[in-house]
Amino acid sequence: MLLFDQISEDIKAAMLAKDKVKLAALRNVKKLLLEAKTAPGANDSVSDDTALKIIQKLIKQGKDSAHIYTEQNRPDLAEEELAQVHSLESYMPKQLSAGELEIELKRIIAQTGAEGAKDMGKVMGVATKTLSGKAEGRAISEAVKRLLTGG
Repeated sequence: MLLFDQISEDIKAAMLAKDKVKLAALRNVKKLLLEAKTAPGANDSVSDDTALKIIQKLIKQGKDSAHIYTEQNRPDLAEEELAQVHSLESYMPKQLSAGELEIELKRIIAQTGAEGAKDMGKVMGVATKTLSGKAEGRAISEAVKRLLTGG
């Protein structure tokens, strides 16, 4: 079953369960998936890869919003954002631990022949494609920088 279809089914389940938080999060995802599905060149379909990228983007936005709400002393809004993020995270593949991320990045660094900070762009290009959905871009970037500079 495609992720798009799974989300449609889960929307029905959330409606029946009267789970307002999950329903709001899933409706937002479905809206973006429908936009992607009808975009020029999409051939009226959305791959699971594209769906995961959209969900990952929404998770990042939700975490960023929650952080801002927390800074502005609005824990009620931060809590709501984090609850939606939590319901979306179940659709993402298992995230790599810091140790697993470092092992993968060392393999990519060896594969690309990178030798220092000047090669960071080369490593990041391969790493972001390879680790898409398995680690946040910020975590990948920080780890690559640390590994290449020896810090």
